[in-house]
Amino acid sequence: MDECNDVVEAREAPEVEPRRAARHLYWQGWRISSIAEHLGIARTTVHGWKDAEQWDKAQPIERVEGALEARLVQLIGKEAKTGGDFKEIDLLGRQIERIARVNRYEKTGKEADLNPNIERRNSGPKKRPTRNDFSEDQAGQLREAFHDSLFGHQKIWHRNSHERTRMVLKSRQVGATWYFAREALLDAIETGRNQIFLSASKAQAHIFKQYIVQFAREACGVDLTGDPIILPNGAHIYFLGTNARTAQGYHGNFYFDEFFWTNRFEELNKVASGMAMHKQWRKTYFSTPSSIQHPAYAYWSGDRFNKRRAKELRIALDLSHARLAGGFTGEDRVWRNIVTILDAQAGGCDLFDIDELRLEYNSEEFANLLMCEFIDDTLSVFPMSELQGCMVDSWVEWANFYKPFTLRPYGHRPVWVGYDPSHTGDTAGCVVLAPSDKPGGKFRVLERHQWRGLDFEAQAEAIRQITLRYNVTFIGIDTTGLGQGVYQLVAKFFPAAKAINYSVEVKTRLVLKAKNVISKGRLEFDAGWVDLAQAFLAIRRTLTASGRNVTYDAGRNEETGHADLAWACMHALDNEPLEGLTAANSGFMEIS
Repeated sequence: MDECNDVVEAREAPEVEPRRAARHLYWQGWRISSIAEHLGIARTTVHGWKDAEQWDKAQPIERVEGALEARLVQLIGKEAKTGGDFKEIDLLGRQIERIARVNRYEKTGKEADLNPNIERRNSGPKKRPTRNDFSEDQAGQLREAFHDSLFGHQKIWHRNSHERTRMVLKSRQVGATWYFAREALLDAIETGRNQIFLSASKAQAHIFKQYIVQFAREACGVDLTGDPIILPNGAHIYFLGTNARTAQGYHGNFYFDEFFWTNRFEELNKVASGMAMHKQWRKTYFSTPSSIQHPAYAYWSGDRFNKRRAKELRIALDLSHARLAGGFTGEDRVWRNIVTILDAQAGGCDLFDIDELRLEYNSEEFANLLMCEFIDDTLSVFPMSELQGCMVDSWVEWANFYKPFTLRPYGHRPVWVGYDPSHTGDTAGCVVLAPSDKPGGKFRVLERHQWRGLDFEAQAEAIRQITLRYNVTFIGIDTTGLGQGVYQLVAKFFPAAKAINYSVEVKTRLVLKAKNVISKGRLEFDAGWVDLAQAFLAIRRTLTASGRNVTYDAGRNEETGHADLAWACMHALDNEPLEGLTAANSGFMEIS
């Protein structure tokens, strides 16, 4: 042992009784002469203490106990303690408890004195472990993992978790679902309060469950089961989709995910508000922005509060980013917060390459998806009012014929695939569409994928994997530019793949077909797929470069962004003639 280092540590420690200090240094391996010189006492005195107390005969556990005591007393006597000091005090306290068990065991010889669980285990019939139970230590591990994982904007949410009502307008992918899942689990453990996750669809709500189960397993080794998840303290954690409108019996803290995209918002919000009517419950709304025409916008803006109130009682909220970036509680007692992607980055979230994202999205898409700016969908070809009619709870509405977690999710029924290639800086989109089996029937988007950074072969292979899981009877691929490479590879295993070469006429045909299908309520996709709805919202009428013709685009130019999922869906829809499935043309359609 390096005595020089021990001298430094001993000098920094508070003064203790000389005999105890000498004994502690001796057990560390110091020589008698070094101890005497360091403490400024006679060498014979130290020898006398050593012989009188028989330091050499002390058992190892006695020496460790003395060291623990000295260190613990030193930390307790420290005036300004750091977080590390408190953790060390807690650790040393647990070690002293273990030593006490060993001392009892030496006196009694009972193994139960070392491990109290043995006595409980042997006292009677074996009991099954309590389901979804967290010990005090496990709850502490969960709490520590939660706080250690937060970025700056999530710390703001946590500091305001006491607010009765929170509304968060957020960028994509800033960890809101991930954070609120963890916050809810901790609150359920610590308070016993119920937690209710309300999403546009059951599938979307179960993303919360996935995060909660993963958090408990990784942080403290507890496997949570059940739907709802029920904790031993009585807390229930529910995961609800649109069926929540019949769930008036539920009560607890509720989290309303992507509320700006929910169909029948007013109806659902009445049910949700009833769940948290008691003052002990908390309400949390969070979403990316959709359209200013969406009913939830009136709640955000304060217009809903002002409705039916006398003029002198109305409020005027400051909804600017400068006012709400750090959170603010308005006159309606709602705490509002805006978190853009730049806010997340400033708070330590280093998961993004902002320059690359500016290349991937055009200025309008970047503002809407990442900078929390609402869309005025009066200019969109596919307004929000029409798209909401397409959004369904797929786990409920399609339960009889679609099994997403099986090897053949749609059995042997035919599906169509649409693919839109990756342009400069953006993503490639792919959609699996179940066609209608009768004139005027429904089209259902079973899967959607966005691929980024994959080469031609990898994207073609991803499409081939789809053909192994589904009975694919049609594949439509945009071959105007970079899609040609994927098309050539796909044609090798699916020779009937259709090349769609863009022109003003082709674009117009695609959009008019999709417009006809959507306006008639013939298209359905999961209500949790906000990205697909956003892609359709982004498509607008524009003029060609010559100014002579009208065309359709998802931004100011096709090089910066092009709503890939929407175009992929339209490529699949293109297999049905513009006039629809009729007796005259049905014999020539590529369906089985």
